[in-house]
Amino acid sequence: MAESKDLDAGKGRAAPVTYRIGADIGGTFTDLVLLGSDGRLLRRKVSSTPDDYGRAIIEGAEALLREAEATPGQLEDLVHATTVVTNTVLEGKGARTALVTTAGFRDLLEMRRLRIPEMYNLQYDKPAPLVPRRRCLEVSERLGPGGVVWQPLDEASVEAVAERLAAERVEAVAIALLHAYANPEHEIAVEALLRARLGEAVYIARSSSVLPEVREYERASTTVVSAYVGPVVQRYLGRLSRQLAAAGISAPLRVVQSNGGAMTAEAAVGKPAQILESGPAAGVIACAGLARALEVRNAISFDMGGTTAKAAIIEDGEPARTTEYEVGAGINLSSKLVKGGGYAVKLPFIDVSEIGAGGGSIVSLGPGGSLRVGPQSAGSVPGPVCYGAGGEQPTFTDAVLTLGYLNQTHLVGGALPIDAARAREALTRLVAAPLERPLLETAFGIFRLAAVTMTRAVKAVTTYRGRDPRDFTLFAFGGNGPVVAAAIARELQIGRVVIPPAPGVFSAFGLPFSEIEHEFQASLLVPTASLDAAGLRAAFAALEAKALAGMAAEGFAAGRVTLSRAADLRYEGQAYELTVPVPDDLEPRALELAFAGEHRRTYGHGAEDDPMDLVNIKVTARGDSGRARRYQDEVLAASPRPLPTRPAYFGPEHGLLDTPVLTRGDLATGPVTGPAIVEEYDSTCIVPPGCRLSLGAAGSMIIELGELS
Repeated sequence: MAESKDLDAGKGRAAPVTYRIGADIGGTFTDLVLLGSDGRLLRRKVSSTPDDYGRAIIEGAEALLREAEATPGQLEDLVHATTVVTNTVLEGKGARTALVTTAGFRDLLEMRRLRIPEMYNLQYDKPAPLVPRRRCLEVSERLGPGGVVWQPLDEASVEAVAERLAAERVEAVAIALLHAYANPEHEIAVEALLRARLGEAVYIARSSSVLPEVREYERASTTVVSAYVGPVVQRYLGRLSRQLAAAGISAPLRVVQSNGGAMTAEAAVGKPAQILESGPAAGVIACAGLARALEVRNAISFDMGGTTAKAAIIEDGEPARTTEYEVGAGINLSSKLVKGGGYAVKLPFIDVSEIGAGGGSIVSLGPGGSLRVGPQSAGSVPGPVCYGAGGEQPTFTDAVLTLGYLNQTHLVGGALPIDAARAREALTRLVAAPLERPLLETAFGIFRLAAVTMTRAVKAVTTYRGRDPRDFTLFAFGGNGPVVAAAIARELQIGRVVIPPAPGVFSAFGLPFSEIEHEFQASLLVPTASLDAAGLRAAFAALEAKALAGMAAEGFAAGRVTLSRAADLRYEGQAYELTVPVPDDLEPRALELAFAGEHRRTYGHGAEDDPMDLVNIKVTARGDSGRARRYQDEVLAASPRPLPTRPAYFGPEHGLLDTPVLTRGDLATGPVTGPAIVEEYDSTCIVPPGCRLSLGAAGSMIIELGELS
């Protein structure tokens, strides 16, 4: 058993080292890191196992424990980021779901909102509702907007619905009654009656628990998504928990939420829609922590893996967040302006832009011989041609391998053999020859096209949000992020790029530091002119008491919980609101000024004295486990060996250059000027000619692009 050097107080013996594991499932690889209480860091990349994603986690965790010479009993917990939920919706493989709603509102999901994502396209077809109309059933009841009972619940109508649901053999039920956010009494009664008839096997989600906020469509849609994915999450996390137990791992299993906080596996089963964007959120949280450690106020997080590229912004050390989110119809979208392409989920999300471009993106020729990179991906099975696992269509990875950017014989520290000749042959036969272009020129065109495509993801969270990317530092990670980082920065005229330590598993690296976090909200819908500080304090006090009670159920005493307040406001007559932090003094005027400022920053205009409405108040509760995020400077020693070189092609301007191949440790002797290639276990960094590469704090690498045209 591994031991630390710290002596157990009063006993004179070394205390055992404890460990935490972060596991992030991607489309091609599953990344794992193991962090020890003694500061030791181990990392592992294993091929994802789409037939049973949990198998890759178990294999990787066991390998890490063996490498650390540790026992499963030394593991404190395992924190997991997953794309299982979002994939369930995107692929239409959720549970057989029904919706129970107030009489007269059966067509809520069909009618939804009038907006569509493609302006002027009168033939645009919205995705079919997750619940077909025949399974949208009504019960007799009615509440007023303030929660007053206008019509009592007719239990006979609920019994009739229960009989129908039993006959339909539904697996999940969403309950969304009108104005249940103001009074959950009827929804609670309906749930109890359905549970008595349908039993525990049927998953039930009610809107007053999932999203107690105004707007019946968004509330119903969010509840339906929760019900639709609920049984899938229940089975997945249940199976993973059993696999961990069988491997002797009894440590708690935690799951990262879309807002970057963590929740227990049990809580995730109860509110599965909150982990829709679990995977992308993990990398942003890790990036925000490193940005703060490096004292970088504004950063762009860019994560490119094997299947997708994801971008987000960090401003003043905090990731941008949103509740304007849609999932489905082939795309996950966060936008206040483009809506109607998917299913609304009005929960807190880190504002991530995602595009189908990764290392496994398939290269093809379109009509007229146009070059395409993605969005189809070779994934982990069969993977790129160079993997020799049956892939026949060339990918982005095959192109950059042909350019000389990647190791020509292996990746992942030798664990993944590479067949460069096979990649060149496929790229020549299927792309270069039909285009009648030289192979290297074709491969570089693929590289440039992919880089330009991925700038769209960065623009979606910067220029499309009124931010200038030149004011930010680009943080690039993922297995392929450091390969294209400098090219993307040059396209956007960003002068500085940071490559974090362990970039290929950096998302997983942030997971063990995720804290348990939950958001609680209540709808008020009152003019700010009618507010007073005392009333606002009372409303927040009630919500904070609820938040503390919820965190107590997670095992956190009040002294270990940090509370933060926010509010949704809008100008009188507006249809949608903006979220702003709430000042400590809880003065209504301070709220108005904060909203006007946020409106001006988001839309370019604002007015401090126009009438405003306070729509919702929110309290976020974050548990303090006592684990501070630490980014210590790595001790990197330069190798005394002569630096090897490899021919690499940097476009017609530079041609094929004999390029030094470095390790991160080689930078300990001082900066280098590109071209250069830095090879690591989990990633490869490309430094184009003329760029300056140096070693920064916390073991990070800094690329400075110099003068940009």
